[in-house]
Amino acid sequence: MTDQTAHSHDDAVDEDRRNFIHIATGAVAFGGVACFAIAAVDQWNPAADTRAASALDVDISKVPLGSEIRVLIGGKPFFIRHRTPAEITAAENVNVATLRDPETDDERLRPMQDGKLNRAILITSGACTHLGCVPVGPAQGNVGEYGGWYCPCHGSQYDTSGRIRKGPAPTNLPVPNYTYVSATVVNISL
Repeated sequence: MTDQTAHSHDDAVDEDRRNFIHIATGAVAFGGVACFAIAAVDQWNPAADTRAASALDVDISKVPLGSEIRVLIGGKPFFIRHRTPAEITAAENVNVATLRDPETDDERLRPMQDGKLNRAILITSGACTHLGCVPVGPAQGNVGEYGGWYCPCHGSQYDTSGRIRKGPAPTNLPVPNYTYVSATVVNISL
């Protein structure tokens, strides 16, 4: 082999080595940037304790007939009401066309695991849709003129289906996302 042939062969090996080093360095740099980006974006997600606090399983068999319990999920109040047959009948007999925010009683209920509606259990947000106050209900001894909830701050009144009937509130008490885990347990989530 001549000196020039050996020299050009060494240059080709050096060039291949240099290209490999550049590619390897670029790949490592790209991997580092990707790891940093994933960590940076992930830190915007809610913490595990916050995610855990955004859902709650509630045993509805513990709610007395004609009463309600109130729960906090993610710092927000929710009402779980065990309606009497008279309250269910009152909610079903309302002329929906006369309501400010028309919804039937059935539209405000979620199906159980067997697909049937549990008309006795009503779950709604516990914040008045006017200014976010927490209305009083059967647990506090005041159900207003329509048997549901009454917001003493500004006079909004809701019926036994949580629909706005009187006062300044513009909409019904919202129905949260909830599913029946079993016949006696519901999972409410934000």
